[in-house]
Amino acid sequence: MLALVKTGPGPGLELRDVPMPEVGINDVLIRVHKTGICGTDLHIESWDPWAARTIHPPLVVGHEFVGEVLEIGSNVRDLRPGDLVGGEGHVVCGRCRHCRAGRYHLCANTVGLGVNRDGAFAEQVVLPVTNVWHHWPGIDEDVAAIFDPFGNAVHTALSFPVLGEDVLVVGAGPIGLMAAAVARHAGARFVVASEPNPARRELAIRMGATHVVDPTAESLQDVQHRLGMVEGFDVVMEMSGNSGALRDAVANMAHGGAMAILGIPTAEIPIDVSKVVFNQLTLRGIYGREMFETWYKMSVLLRSGLDIRPVITDRFSFRDHEAAFAAARSGDSGKVLMDWTD
Repeated sequence: MLALVKTGPGPGLELRDVPMPEVGINDVLIRVHKTGICGTDLHIESWDPWAARTIHPPLVVGHEFVGEVLEIGSNVRDLRPGDLVGGEGHVVCGRCRHCRAGRYHLCANTVGLGVNRDGAFAEQVVLPVTNVWHHWPGIDEDVAAIFDPFGNAVHTALSFPVLGEDVLVVGAGPIGLMAAAVARHAGARFVVASEPNPARRELAIRMGATHVVDPTAESLQDVQHRLGMVEGFDVVMEMSGNSGALRDAVANMAHGGAMAILGIPTAEIPIDVSKVVFNQLTLRGIYGREMFETWYKMSVLLRSGLDIRPVITDRFSFRDHEAAFAAARSGDSGKVLMDWTD
């Protein structure tokens, strides 16, 4: 089969023939239809220091996908060929304390699809049945392809109650854009997206943000004054990994406010802990999705009318993967999809 492979240390990916994956008794073989390009894939393609430390070539990359079941292992009972499915990209051990308690997202032995094991940028992919999500009828296939990052957004946006609250989303990349949409759909009063890129500010409005701000031109204090806010933001979703943006957000939170942090910084970020203490703030790190409660919530949100399709801005054939990666890296795009069915 054809797959996008990190063949060795250094920049770039190669489209090449690789052996078809083997199917174990607890596995599901999936024919990939569409895939989404993630920031992780960009790191691997460019071979930055994180990738050099983490990736062991040769490796089939990619973890955002939708496809149909081709074959099931002998122990699999609840899926059949032809079912439309996606996959949770965090393959957990099932044996540690957290796994045995059902807190799979806290497994310290997680293996990443397309990072630590061959991934989904291929014509076929294999996953344990415990990682396969059977999509509900009526789910748009393009949207189904990005359930992984959509799940990051939902996990972040619903970490704290947002109904009636004033919400700040720091960084309007694809996940930040979807988080803004979720917060607005869930009843937030104001959803302010802070983003220096004008194209993404415009996209944030389309996704449901009530207001946008260019942090290079306007302060968060000015935004609060403009909106008639009297104290600060109740809930902050930190998606940027930018040190200045995070500290600025902490300084503009209401007493008792909460911050969900998904953005990954490239260096340590010092913060004013006294402000966290005296203002009784809650800071919570977010990684991935809660398995599989977040997937259930995603499906319910879509069924109830949430529309995240505007976040998908570019579509390519997998054969044009270089152009697809360039679009994803440009900074002006939302989610970029590759079609594996041609």
